[in-house]
Amino acid sequence: MIVGLTGGIGSGKSTILECFKSFGIPVYIADDEAKKLMNRSKVIKRKLISLFGENAYVDDQLNRPYLASKIFNDKTLLSKMNAIVHPKVASHFNHWLNNQDSEYVIKEVAIIFENNLQDQYDYIITVVADEDLRKQRVMKRDNVSREKVEAIMKNQWSDADKIEKSDFVIVNDDLQKAKKQALDIHNMLLKLLKH
Repeated sequence: MIVGLTGGIGSGKSTILECFKSFGIPVYIADDEAKKLMNRSKVIKRKLISLFGENAYVDDQLNRPYLASKIFNDKTLLSKMNAIVHPKVASHFNHWLNNQDSEYVIKEVAIIFENNLQDQYDYIITVVADEDLRKQRVMKRDNVSREKVEAIMKNQWSDADKIEKSDFVIVNDDLQKAKKQALDIHNMLLKLLKH
């Protein structure tokens, strides 16, 4: 069983993933794997350089600030980049999945709904948190301005829209409560597997 985990920037997805790991559930973080593949895969490198030019890589490593500046307000370029990277991540995930032996796995993808990927999951958990708290978390974590965080949030679906399409919701304003919600969902998923 594949469970998707999503949530807006700063909602605390990583914290919740740690909870599921502590329950012995394998976790696949799509963004992290995509970054690794963009640095490792010769095919992806070649295609990204042809799409973005030589500046796409510096010292053989992905030039993330450069790419971010190119795709941030250019949906067409973003789609082209995703068309290069996403299929590779999908096949990497399938290979990873075949090597897991737990009752279910969690695949974390920040933009499941934005990319219309919800059909790839048996269940979806959305992590939400107070908007101001999210902004503070990201500003502190990434050392960026409030405006930058707000611009990113504008490109993501609202929590309300995500909640409507999700099977489970974790409110991550209070860590102890969020951990309890994660455990409750874990137990529900195990029950669902038995039926």
